[in-house]
Amino acid sequence: MSGQTGALTRVTIYTDGACSGNPGVGGYGALLEAGRYSRELSGSEAQTTNNRMELTAVIEALKLLKRPCRVEIHSDSAYVVNAFTKGWIENWLKRGWRNAAGQEVANRDLWEELLQVAAPHVVSWHKVRGHADDERNIRVDQLAVEAVRKHQSGMS
Repeated sequence: MSGQTGALTRVTIYTDGACSGNPGVGGYGALLEAGRYSRELSGSEAQTTNNRMELTAVIEALKLLKRPCRVEIHSDSAYVVNAFTKGWIENWLKRGWRNAAGQEVANRDLWEELLQVAAPHVVSWHKVRGHADDERNIRVDQLAVEAVRKHQSGMS
């Protein structure tokens, strides 16, 4: 696909996860932008962890893409971004989903799903500072926190 990358639609995705308690009620938020197109999404789970919500945000955003795209994912989660930028994923796969300490990789189900939904795309990963002056990161944090609150109040 590398010969086609110039023709791929460029999509920018911002994601965030939140949890009230860890584990506890969790929420995620994502913002997708492609040209003049913009879409927000969010959701929640009754019993989860912050890391699971961070992963879920990326997965759910990528699921919205209907054809291969050039995707820039921006997240304040070092857990998610470092897995790709520091080669953790490749090492986990080589070791049969074991980390450097020989333990089973946490959230393997979501990591495998993320690899599957990311496969058709050319993805770059960008770490952003959480709760800083990045207005898109602030927005996805708001979406994630709102999803937690809605779930807690029985509205989701």
